[in-house]
Amino acid sequence: MPLLSADRPLSTVYDAMLLDLDGVVYIGRHAVPAAPGAIDKARASGARVAFVTNNSGRTPARIAEHLTELGVSAAPEDVVTSAEAAARLVAERFPEGGDVLVVGDTGLRQAVRRMGLRPVTIATDAVVAVVQGFSPTMNRDLLDQGALAVARGAFYVSSNGDATAPSQWGAATPANGAFVRVIAHASGVEPVVAGKPMRPLHEEGIRRTGARNPLIVGDRLDTDIEGAVVHGAAGMLVLSGVATPLDALAAPEHRRPNYLAWDVSGMNDPHPAPELLDNRATCGGWTVTVTGGALSLEGDGDRLDGLRALCAAVWAHPALDPTGPDTARALTRLGW
Repeated sequence: MPLLSADRPLSTVYDAMLLDLDGVVYIGRHAVPAAPGAIDKARASGARVAFVTNNSGRTPARIAEHLTELGVSAAPEDVVTSAEAAARLVAERFPEGGDVLVVGDTGLRQAVRRMGLRPVTIATDAVVAVVQGFSPTMNRDLLDQGALAVARGAFYVSSNGDATAPSQWGAATPANGAFVRVIAHASGVEPVVAGKPMRPLHEEGIRRTGARNPLIVGDRLDTDIEGAVVHGAAGMLVLSGVATPLDALAAPEHRRPNYLAWDVSGMNDPHPAPELLDNRATCGGWTVTVTGGALSLEGDGDRLDGLRALCAAVWAHPALDPTGPDTARALTRLGW
């Protein structure tokens, strides 16, 4: 997937901005500095904005409240969670009022209820589906009941497959994907996954905004950008969160973004695309030359243009080692 050019702001090229939250709009308890103004500006340009998150534990109302506290204007209907996408997968298959065993937290229970289904916690014969999402208080009883219901044939849905989540201790802790392995291993049944990078969550965001041509914005290659590729939508990678410039260079084809930006304000900017000719890639004032198995970077100007040229060159030459000394020197030259 190549980097694309846009001669006008992306918020005027695409009709909806589907924004990831953590690493894009906020980091922990604090807003990404550019986010409040950038979101207001995108809306003023006519783009619809939805906040699309793999988080299934918090309700849209609570997330909207958090965003408002950070200076980001948001209503519950602007928030699209993996819990809602998961609940819709069940509602599309079973009649209203069906019993759904919820292995998760408040956000997931409420999403199931809003879809006209009845959340339960006991694996009776009436249970038509099991929906699993992250809960900080996940307990053995719920996992036992979920495994029993799935083993009996209940439709099994996971809100997302994230194995880990950031913690206050600065290390990754087990997230929903880790607990899903308990039920999947015990029952021998793999769940249908609703969250990113699978299609249902972004489809829910598109349904909510009425978008025909959305831009998916995120800080993770394995969820946000791969999700954009899976959906056939444009994806913008921001460097304000998890992904690093080296991650972008080393991205496999199914995780390559169409646009690169420092942060979410990039959705309000035009974007140059690198020009690739034979063994050279140029963008702005930067030129990357590939000779044999060696790579060199020369030039000056916007560091992001240098990264764009590097990505074009590395992606076009699969034999190059994106983690090798040449790319390390090039990234150092760009200040990374």
